[in-house]
Amino acid sequence: MTANYPVPSAPCEVSYEIKKSRFIAFATFADTREIAMQQLTEIKQKYPDARHHCWAYQFGNPASAISAAMSDDGEPSGTAGKPILNVLQHKNVGDVMIIVTRYFGGVKLGAGGLVRAYSAAAQMAMEALKTEQQVVRERLELSCGFGEEQAVRHWLSLHDGVVENIEYEDQVLMTIAVPSLQCQPFNEYVAGIGGIMKPEHHN
Repeated sequence: MTANYPVPSAPCEVSYEIKKSRFIAFATFADTREIAMQQLTEIKQKYPDARHHCWAYQFGNPASAISAAMSDDGEPSGTAGKPILNVLQHKNVGDVMIIVTRYFGGVKLGAGGLVRAYSAAAQMAMEALKTEQQVVRERLELSCGFGEEQAVRHWLSLHDGVVENIEYEDQVLMTIAVPSLQCQPFNEYVAGIGGIMKPEHHN
């Protein structure tokens, strides 16, 4: 099992200006490329008139990341994505993406200036970023009576579990995520209250 490590607990955004160029750095949680690219799309929609949206991410335990990538998005090669990734690799945070949006102010910074500016923006974002310990959770589905719903919610609140989805039919159908170490105790708890664990559906 993957050891726990810090991950972003909430997105943050900071702004940095140098020689009329404005750099807006956005740091957020991402643990798949799909999520990372969705974040990039949202930033591009938020700042559609910006000239560059450079980014880097690393997934998994920061001590041995399972995946990392970067993009200069039109800036000279090595002047944007690499400095951002370099900042990430020196912070003990996993499952993180930084996007640095640049508004060009008319004054060229030069390659060295760009490296320093993108590094500074990424550094500011990481310093502002709040983190929490990542918890490896298993997704489970169960059905229980309406009278047991609150009891299940209470059990989850005490054991760092979360309700991801809930449907009300003749029974309460819950999709939950439980820390891996709590799966067996949870199964035993559900059996004790007469609930039924279901195989997880894969759409």
